Amino acid sequence: MVEKKNILIVTESINIEDSSGSKANVDVIRNLKQSGFDLKVYHYTRKATSLKGIDCVSISEQKFTFMYVLSKLQVMLWKVFKININPFFEKRWGFSFSHFNDVYSIKTALQKETNFKPDWVLTLSKAASFRAHKAVLKLDKWHSKWLAYVHDPYPMHFYPRPYNWVAPGYYQQQEFFRAVSKQSAHAIFPSQLLKEWMGSYYPDFLERGIVIPHQISDFKIDRSILPLYFKKERFTILHAGSLMKPRNPKGLIEGFELFLNKHPEAKADTQLLLLGHKAYFKTYLDAKEQQISQLYVSPGYVSYKDVQGMQEHASVNVILEAKSEISPFLPGKFPHCVKANKPILYLGPSYSEVSRLLGERYEFVAEIDDVDRIATHIETMYDYWKNKSELQYLNRPDLKTYMWFTTLKQLIMQL
Repeated sequence: MVEKKNILIVTESINIEDSSGSKANVDVIRNLKQSGFDLKVYHYTRKATSLKGIDCVSISEQKFTFMYVLSKLQVMLWKVFKININPFFEKRWGFSFSHFNDVYSIKTALQKETNFKPDWVLTLSKAASFRAHKAVLKLDKWHSKWLAYVHDPYPMHFYPRPYNWVAPGYYQQQEFFRAVSKQSAHAIFPSQLLKEWMGSYYPDFLERGIVIPHQISDFKIDRSILPLYFKKERFTILHAGSLMKPRNPKGLIEGFELFLNKHPEAKADTQLLLLGHKAYFKTYLDAKEQQISQLYVSPGYVSYKDVQGMQEHASVNVILEAKSEISPFLPGKFPHCVKANKPILYLGPSYSEVSRLLGERYEFVAEIDDVDRIATHIETMYDYWKNKSELQYLNRPDLKTYMWFTTLKQLIMQL
């Protein structure tokens, strides 16, 4: 077998503070480097940033194009007159003006690359963008080497219920991804269920798709200084992440409240922290924060460094997903929670990637609105913590290995 060591990576961002997708992508890049591969990273971060020990090329935005002018005109019309022309054009073309210009900018930068001879070309994206994928789709010479990383369902009308967004240009987006499924050498999914879910729409993903989970990175971050609201000496239940509309925290809070009512002695040494954007539930959360002194809700985004530190010092890390029959997602925080080695309180569907990985015998699982079960789980975990039991730790070396760079290297070398 001929070793394939050179990997050209095309990603929209390497700024770990701009999205959970960027955090996950950077962990993949770092673990590929640790695996011994030679990397060159083209990124469209729009901010001066780099990754230590990795050759990074910042892609410049092309500002003398028709699409660039139209994108700025669209912004001006919205700011001045509150007129949004994007939906009208997206319905016909599938994408925004800025999307087209960004793809052109990425493609232009890649066409200038002549020195690095990649064995694989890996495209990484975030949210519902996939600009890097579209740029490489336009470069036929790399299709036979193309590893297209698919982090979430796309287009968004392929999300499972209760997500129900349909983009104006849904049909063009759907056909774009059909081309990705056919032209890429392999699609990479962070989740087995996501591969199967997307393969039900695009059969080529089932045939040539592979699963590479989000990665545990050993990148060193100073986690010794924590925010003042985090009390190390307390039994701390931590949820880190934006509360999108389907991720309703009401069951978690009411379960916590029920636990406190049953065990008033725990009020002195217990806290529940909710970190991240909360717009959809602001009124409810503000009211509950006033009623429950053991509840802290952050006013907004909390830095990656602080979140990582608190996850490692927390007693319990919560993963909260939507009320649904299925969740094919692997949350970006999952490897961080495994690395923290504390119990995971998983609130989500039983048919999910998180449940699959934790296993059928894992105890601390409930639907997001099962208040009684949530309270019971908190009670059990509190007892483990109070009695300094070994069961206060997650202790899942199998999951650490699954998301470690040595396994990643094996998967890439087998392609």
